[in-house]
Amino acid sequence: MPRFYNSTTSNSSEHGHHKWVGPVGHRLITVDVNGLGDFRSVQDAVDSVPDNNRMNVLILIRAGRDTTVIEWHDRACDRGPDGQQLRTYHTASVSVLAPYFSARNISFKACGGGKQGGVRISATKPSSPAADSTVRRTLSVTTRRHYFKECYIEGSIDFIFGNGRSMYKDCELHSIATRFGSIAAQGRNSPDEKTGFAFLNCRVTGTGPLYVGRAMGQYSRIVFSYTYFDDIVSHGGWDDWDHVSNKNKTAFFGVYKCDGPGAAAVRGVSWARELDYDSAHPFLAKSFVNGRHWIDPSDA
Repeated sequence: MPRFYNSTTSNSSEHGHHKWVGPVGHRLITVDVNGLGDFRSVQDAVDSVPDNNRMNVLILIRAGRDTTVIEWHDRACDRGPDGQQLRTYHTASVSVLAPYFSARNISFKACGGGKQGGVRISATKPSSPAADSTVRRTLSVTTRRHYFKECYIEGSIDFIFGNGRSMYKDCELHSIATRFGSIAAQGRNSPDEKTGFAFLNCRVTGTGPLYVGRAMGQYSRIVFSYTYFDDIVSHGGWDDWDHVSNKNKTAFFGVYKCDGPGAAAVRGVSWARELDYDSAHPFLAKSFVNGRHWIDPSDA
């Protein structure tokens, strides 16, 4: 059954600093479209959680992943209340702002056509939409840390983007590009930032040609390890976004022990590094997202 988890935080002041206070108690909320649960819709269940909630909340949806799809139809070119285009950032079917959010066995889908967001994650603490979940169209990981495991993520252009620190383990990254596409656009803008995308033991499938990564930020950081690439990778494999900012001198694009018919193209530019074990190691363990402190050992 699909599950949402949420543990919220409370800030207290101690010598001028904010201190995290863990959840107090647990609450189970069931959703059943036939009226056999606490609510008939996921939105009603979410709305029932009060502001400044201190409990660990589990929303249990009584259906399988293939039959539980949360979707919305906004497009980036649609106009908002102010008359301006929404752009991708504001078109998510699901926006996650809560800390310590986790989802399992559920699909998030954007269904309006064009470029739009399926899921946007922006939280003050780590989030883990993990374990056999699906995102269709675009995944925006804007801030903080995230962990995805055994997920199916589908899209066409920059369908994973943002300046978060994210690990993707045992995921399928499926391109539906018709002319050209790209998997990831990472927005790290300073060498001091710890952000970046680490893809571990994933599979890249679908249609192309596509870039595996683009340097959205001046110090963009993307690493693929033990990943299979189908024969859909564009010549060169990577893109420096604007071709004028010399990002090829500052971005960190790495590959470690990848295979498949498209793997050679991933090594197609001189500034995409073929890593050795020592340089790849920081991107192979959950410590990349400080996961020891918040990822359940069964999900690591």
